[in-house]
Amino acid sequence: MKVYKIETVQHVNASVEECWDFFSSPKNLQTITLDNMSFEIQDFDGKRMYPGQIITYTLKPLLGIKINWVTIITVSKENQYFIDEQRFGPYSLWHHKHFFEPTEDGTKMTDIVHYALPLGFLGRIMNKLVVKSKLKTIFQYRYNKIEALFNSKVLVEN
Repeated sequence: MKVYKIETVQHVNASVEECWDFFSSPKNLQTITLDNMSFEIQDFDGKRMYPGQIITYTLKPLLGIKINWVTIITVSKENQYFIDEQRFGPYSLWHHKHFFEPTEDGTKMTDIVHYALPLGFLGRIMNKLVVKSKLKTIFQYRYNKIEALFNSKVLVEN
């Protein structure tokens, strides 16, 4: 099984507490997901993130094909980091770490995803042809959306 890695780092003009408040709510995942993926939470308990929390959702990542995805929060340390893992879904492995570190002017957020695809050789071809590019697009959209939500300066003219 070939394991791939995606890592993104973003500086946010908000405190660690503000970032944690936003990212620890599973409801906000839809806000930072591409509209054309038709992301919908199907079930979660409505609580802030905690170890053992299960979130189920559907989305259409490729060719409008609807898939079911079940995620579990395996580790969560408030205002520092959390890890979500796919339990059921399209990947053989999906392990996503989110880190929040205070800086002088806000928060450094680091996302590290390790993933693997099923079907051996065919999965490696699919990664090269489609999946890697799609994931880069998803994470670039997320980066841009976070920039707009947290880092945009609104000028008020008098």
